[in-house]
Amino acid sequence: MVEVRQTILVVEDDLDVADMLSAYFRVQGYDVLTANDGEEGAEICQKKLPDLAILDIRLPDIDGYEVARRIRANRHSREIPIIFLTERRARQDRLQGLGLGADDYITKPFDIQELRLRVRNSLRRSAQGNLTNPVTNLPEGVLMDERLSECVHSEGWALLLISLTNLDVFREAYGFVASDDVLRAVSLMVHSAVREAGTSTDFIGQYSPTQFVLVTQPIVLAELKQRISTRLEQTLDFFYPIKDRGQKEYSGKRLGVIINDLDAERGPFKNLKALKSALES
Repeated sequence: MVEVRQTILVVEDDLDVADMLSAYFRVQGYDVLTANDGEEGAEICQKKLPDLAILDIRLPDIDGYEVARRIRANRHSREIPIIFLTERRARQDRLQGLGLGADDYITKPFDIQELRLRVRNSLRRSAQGNLTNPVTNLPEGVLMDERLSECVHSEGWALLLISLTNLDVFREAYGFVASDDVLRAVSLMVHSAVREAGTSTDFIGQYSPTQFVLVTQPIVLAELKQRISTRLEQTLDFFYPIKDRGQKEYSGKRLGVIINDLDAERGPFKNLKALKSALES
């Protein structure tokens, strides 16, 4: 199973500090994006959706407070943890930062080990708070892992992993609203297939931003897989504007679907990580 690296955005106009933070957190296993002014930082945050943002307040254009306001004002980025890292020590500055919904406020000079722990803790709190996906309203994170963990210790189950491909390319071309429409539509199609051919105990969850997981019974696995695959393959092209539909020459970059299946007979699985690895392979 490929480990998903979390992404940190550093918005800092001091190039030495930005380079130091980037190098340090990369060694710690994170992906790092950097911006040297507020406008760039706000733009990156909307396009890339990092897992956490570290913001300086004094920036050459808009200040860190305004960057935080923009992050919180956008429904796609409003849940991103924010840590202010600044020279401003006044109580009023700290209150203003925390009042904007920042998770933490650290003053310079700072202890890099302390910053690392605060970043780790903020990311953990964020992950624990994500119980349902804001776009599809499907259970994700802890709730999904709990349901999959039940499979590790039981029999008579089957899984489908439904993966949308090239959604990032689609989003870049047509925007977040259009890509969200795709995700919601796929969720509804999976629900419809379950109503028609599934069982009363079936579970649908958000496995990742572009993947869905269906927990069902082995007896209906093949039928559900066929229904979902057929409907998605027939439907995905209609999410494009009329002028862009049917452009087969760009098929390698167009929306697609891959469906993996797994059942209890291929176990036993030692733990949740082993089950996920088998499901993704």
